[in-house]
Amino acid sequence: MNSSRKPSNPHSQRNLNSEIGAFIALNQEIFAQLLTFVDFAEKFTIGFVEINFPPDVEILVEALKTNPECRDIQFVSLSFSDANMRFLRDEIVKILPTIEIEPNKKLVLIVQGLEKSIGVYGDYPPVLQDLNFVRDAYKRTVPHPILFILPDYALTRLAKFAPDFWAWQSGMFRFQTPQVTKDNAIHETQNTERIIDRLEPPEKQERIDLLHRLLMEYNPTGHQATGENLRNCSNILHQLGVAYLSKNEPIKAREYLEEAEKIANDQDSTFHAEVLNTLGDSYGQQRQFDTAITYYQKSLSISQQLQNPRGETAALFKLGNAYLDLRQFTQATTFYQQCLEIEQQIGDRYSSASIYHNLGMVAQDLREFEEARRNYQQALAIYIEFGDRYEQAGTYHELGRVARAIRCLGIAVSSPYITKPT
Repeated sequence: MNSSRKPSNPHSQRNLNSEIGAFIALNQEIFAQLLTFVDFAEKFTIGFVEINFPPDVEILVEALKTNPECRDIQFVSLSFSDANMRFLRDEIVKILPTIEIEPNKKLVLIVQGLEKSIGVYGDYPPVLQDLNFVRDAYKRTVPHPILFILPDYALTRLAKFAPDFWAWQSGMFRFQTPQVTKDNAIHETQNTERIIDRLEPPEKQERIDLLHRLLMEYNPTGHQATGENLRNCSNILHQLGVAYLSKNEPIKAREYLEEAEKIANDQDSTFHAEVLNTLGDSYGQQRQFDTAITYYQKSLSISQQLQNPRGETAALFKLGNAYLDLRQFTQATTFYQQCLEIEQQIGDRYSSASIYHNLGMVAQDLREFEEARRNYQQALAIYIEFGDRYEQAGTYHELGRVARAIRCLGIAVSSPYITKPT
C-alpha cells in the first residue's frame, strides 16, 4: 500500500536524500505551497499534484514524510494500479479500517496509480464516471484530506470527464520534472523499434505509458511546443505510433503518426521519410496495401533525393513486403533485389539477412523450393554469425516447411539443414 522507497543501506539513503534535495530545490516554491495545504487541510479536502514520472512521485512522498513541518501528519500512500478499476471510493473505504492511525496525528491519504484506470484516450473512463457520480459520498465516508498524484494527461482527462469532482479541489500543485528523470526516460525509449514487437504485452503498455508521460513534458496541456521541444514531440509521437502498431492498433497508431508527419514535414526530411514508412505500415496492418505503397513510395523518393541509402533500403524492403502480401511476386522480387544491392554496397551484412529470408518466402510461394532453401540458408548463416537467435527461429521454421514440401514432392536435396528420407 505504501509505495515510497525504503533504502536498505546507508549508500542508498544518501542517494535518496540527494534526489530529494535536487527535486525540492527545483520545486521549492510549489513544495512550500503543498506543505501549507496539507497543514491547513481538514476532513475531506482534495488536492491535485501533477508529476509526470513515478520515480519523482516516490521522491515527493518521501520528502513529505520526512519534512519537519509534517511531524504531526501521518501520510498513507494508496496505490491503485488496476486498469479496470471503477469504484475508487469503495476501494478506499475498504482500506481505511486497516490503517493504524498514529496518536495525535492528522491522516492524509496519497492516491497514486489512478492514471492506469483513467487511461490516455477514449470516452468517459468508468472510474471517472463513478468519481463524479458519488462525489457527495466522499464527505461522509472518507473524512480525510486526499492528495491525488497524477501525470498531466490524466489530470486533463479527470477535469474533462469528472468536472464536478474536479471543481471541489482546494489545491493544484504542478511540479517540474528534473532533467535527470527526463534523460532516464528518453534513454529507456531510444532504439526500441527493432525489438518492441518482441516485448510482452505488459511491457509494451509500460513503454506506451512512459512515452505519453514524456510527451506531456515537451507538450504540456495548454502550451504550444516550439524549437527543440517540437522536435522531441515529433520523435515521441512517432515512437507512440510504432508502439501502438506493435499492439495491432493501426487506427490509434495513425493518430500519433499523422501528428508526427505534420511536424516532420516542416523539419527533418530523413525523419519525415521514416514516419512515412511507419504510416505505410499502419495501412498495411489493415491490408490497405495500395495506400501503404503510396506512403512507401513517398518515403523512397525523399531518401533518393537526400542520397540516403539506409532510407532507400528501408522503403524498398517495405515495398517488397507490400507486393509480397499482394502476391505480386515479380514486383516484390524487384524491390528486394534493389534493396539487397544497396545493402551490399554499404556493407550492411546483417540487414541483408531479412532480405534473403523474404526472397525465400517469394520462392516458397512460387513453389521454387530449392531457390527458397538457398535464400533461407543465406539468411540463417547471417543470423548465426550475428548471434540473433530470435530471427534464427523464424528461418528454421521456414526451412522446416520447405523440407516438408520437398519430401512430399520427392525432390533431390543437398542441404545441411534438409535431408531426404531413406
